[in-house]
Order: sequence, then structure tokens, then C-alpha cells
Amino acid sequence: MRNTIIELKSADLTLGNAAASVHVLRSIDLAINEGEAVGIVGPSGSGKSTLLMVLAGLERLDSGEIIVRDTPIHTLSEDRLADFRGRNIGIVFQSFHLIANMTALENVAIPLELANVRNAFDIARKELQAVGLGERLSHYPGQLSGGEQQRVAIARALAPSPAVLIADEPTGNLDTETGRQIADLLFAKQQERGMTLVLVTHDTALAARCSRQIRVASGQIAGDSHAGQARLTTVSA
Repeated sequence: MRNTIIELKSADLTLGNAAASVHVLRSIDLAINEGEAVGIVGPSGSGKSTLLMVLAGLERLDSGEIIVRDTPIHTLSEDRLADFRGRNIGIVFQSFHLIANMTALENVAIPLELANVRNAFDIARKELQAVGLGERLSHYPGQLSGGEQQRVAIARALAPSPAVLIADEPTGNLDTETGRQIADLLFAKQQERGMTLVLVTHDTALAARCSRQIRVASGQIAGDSHAGQARLTTVSA
């Protein structure tokens, strides 16, 4: 039996102030196991991307708990949380978030150096080779295609050997064929390294490749289905 690696307990979050405030997450309980590939789906405005940011430690809860690798990260200071996230959680964004005046190699290596990782450039070079960019090490983001930029972003996320890989619409800015290639790469690396993969996507075909799908609606878990079975929860009014 696999261990729980991420757990949310009564997670609640409101964004905005006064009349502009929105109750984004409503008392969510959720457990994700080691090695799972989890797709989070739902309509726009449902709270799925905010839920992902909470799981990544990039958004603070108003109340409730979030425990990652037995660490209650909601209790950590910003500095300790950033350190924990850097060592345990890799993040891939839809818009790549590469630094324009750094080469592919530097984009992967510099975050490692800032985290005081030894042999940062050796690790970065190895990760870029692993995602098929061994010939693009000295290229800047503007010299790379969208698919190549996302490969750099994936290499950067994988470089610290995280236990959890978080991906926010990882194929959203790519054409269909390039998106398929990026999805193939993500799932291959997840299987190869035994990581937990959690992704948000509007792409039903991509979500269907996950071993588990979580449907979010109105800030609550509206459905939770595993490959080969369907298990829907009821959302209270």
C-alpha cells in the first residue's frame, strides 16, 4: 500500500477583499498517494488552478491544513516554505517562466546554485540531455520553439529530483502534436522516477492519461475517479 504524500484537511481559501472577494476553495479534504498521476479538471473559475497552487505551496490557506511529505507546510515561514518547495516540489507552468537573458543551461542551473546544490551545471546539463535538448544548452529562450522552452522548464523542475511534480496546463500554449510530445515526456519521467504528478488541464485526453481524475466545481471536490472505477462525491449546496 502506497503512502500519502499530500494531504489537505478542511482547506479553505478566499481571494480578494470585501465586495470583490471570492470564496475559491471550500473545506476541501484530499489525499494524494506517492507515485500517483492525478489530473485536476473542472470549468473555468471552479478553483482547480488555485487548488494546484495550494498543493504547490504557492498559495496560503485561510484555514485548514496542508501536509506534504509529513511536513505541515501551512505552518512554515515564507523562507522555510521556499526552501522546502525547492527541495521537494517541481513546478511546470503553462507560460514556461524562463529568464530571457539566460541560456537553457543557466535557466536550469541557476536555481540549483541559489539552493546551494553542488555541481549545479553538471546536473542541469544532464537534465537537459534527458529531455532531448543536449544540442540546445547555449540557446536563449527566444531562440527556442515553444515545445523546446517547455522542455527546459521541465528539466528545471526535475533538476532537484523532487518527490512531487506540479504542472499547470503544461500543454496549454502548444500545438496538438507538440503538446502530445510534452505530455509523453511528463508521464515518462513520472514513471521513470516514481514521482507523484499532479496536473491541471482543460485537455480531456491528457487528463484521461492520469491514473486518477479529480473534478472541481464551485471550489469543492465534485468527483474523484481512479482508472478502472468511478467514485463520485456529492457536493453539498
